[in-house]
Amino acid sequence: MTGETEGREPDIDDRILEALEHREAAEAAYQALLARAGEQAIEPRIEATRRAVELLGDPQRAYRVIHITGTNGKGSTARIADALLRAHGLRTGVLTSPHLERVNERIMLDGEPISDEAFARGYDDVVPFLEMVDAELEAAGERTLTFFEAFTVLALAVMADTPVDVAVLEVGMGGTWDSTNVADGDVAVLTPIALDHTSRLGTTVEAIAREKAGIIKPDAIVVSAAQEPEALAVIEARADEVGARLLVEGRDFALSAQSVAVGGQLITVRGLAAEYLDQLVPLLGAHQGANAALALVAVEAFLGGGTQPMTAEVLADGFAAATSPGRLDVVGAQPLVILDAAHNPHGAEALRAALGEYFGLERVTLVLGVLAGKDASGVLRALEPVIDEVIVTQSTSERAMDADALAAQAVEVLGADRVLVEPDLGTAVETARESATDRGGAVVVTGSITLLGDVLGHAREAGWLTRPDARRQAATVEITDEEQR
Repeated sequence: MTGETEGREPDIDDRILEALEHREAAEAAYQALLARAGEQAIEPRIEATRRAVELLGDPQRAYRVIHITGTNGKGSTARIADALLRAHGLRTGVLTSPHLERVNERIMLDGEPISDEAFARGYDDVVPFLEMVDAELEAAGERTLTFFEAFTVLALAVMADTPVDVAVLEVGMGGTWDSTNVADGDVAVLTPIALDHTSRLGTTVEAIAREKAGIIKPDAIVVSAAQEPEALAVIEARADEVGARLLVEGRDFALSAQSVAVGGQLITVRGLAAEYLDQLVPLLGAHQGANAALALVAVEAFLGGGTQPMTAEVLADGFAAATSPGRLDVVGAQPLVILDAAHNPHGAEALRAALGEYFGLERVTLVLGVLAGKDASGVLRALEPVIDEVIVTQSTSERAMDADALAAQAVEVLGADRVLVEPDLGTAVETARESATDRGGAVVVTGSITLLGDVLGHAREAGWLTRPDARRQAATVEITDEEQR
């Protein structure tokens, strides 16, 4: 700043203006990324991303890595592991996808979404190298870097620039050809593997496991949830092939006990170096207890190869800080409104179990919107025992399944008397809230992350979001009440 403002602290107007400028720059960077082939345009290749990070000096080698794949629970496991690592005193970076409301949520630095300023600056730093790779790909007659490939490069570079001590990377899809696989995980984590993305990964659990096991690197430690026998056989073969150490739930570690507690649940974990009794995890759902156990053991393996017990203080602080936005996320009251990102039958089964065990709900009004290509009928069949009625809608995503087409599947599973169609999301949610209030029930919103993000925005605008700061944004300026006065 110059002139009158030079030599003094920037006032609130200056800070607001600066924040808006950073927000505009970040939005411009995001739009430039969106101009690339979308996330559904998966390229079965790793070389393009590898070439980009090579030109950048291989930023993914500037820190250690915990790499997470699987069908369900990847994001939650990543966030819990991140919280435990931070409680241990490490600087962390996390790459997850997709996001709920703002793209900044996909890159977490020390537990916070990347700021608009850092996002825009990071993009400016990497875009010349992305364009170099684009030119090489075009010359070879190949598609230029996709959104996810370019975004992965951005995230890896930002983490190196921060710098972080450890990066927790969530695979976007599969493993072998996923862009995140340019990094070599010190610890590879496999959450439960089930059928999903069958058009891309294969139509059997064995085929999908083969793709996901591709993140296992030589001399790594592999921490796997309990798996179907055919999936475990593939994982064991890959670990043997590259000389990795395999640790399997039920054999090498276990979630020994879990019970409902105020604010979450208590879990007991038989870890690698100790047994951790009655740990309070502030997340709901039996599957979140399993995710927490998996994350604990992954961090235990990362910190000392499983030879050193984690301290009570680290566990207490780490679990207390763990969050999982969009997973059994209570965002409304009177009536109760719960968001959950159950986008496949496996996730829907976990949701159904949690609704009874943690909320005591036997019947709910469901708001459902899914992306094209998902097993909507399978989700509905899993939830059918608790559905009083379903209001079918669609999110703002260009990939959203048409509401009428989704309703046809819902009618096949539930019957016409339990299905309403309302393409307008806001109207669908308010109709569900009115119905739940009349019946003394609750609203559950599920089907896709994009749907949940849209509902959060609607709830905030409508004024019934129970926690106005429920989704912490990438804040570049914080205005206190005193400053506003």
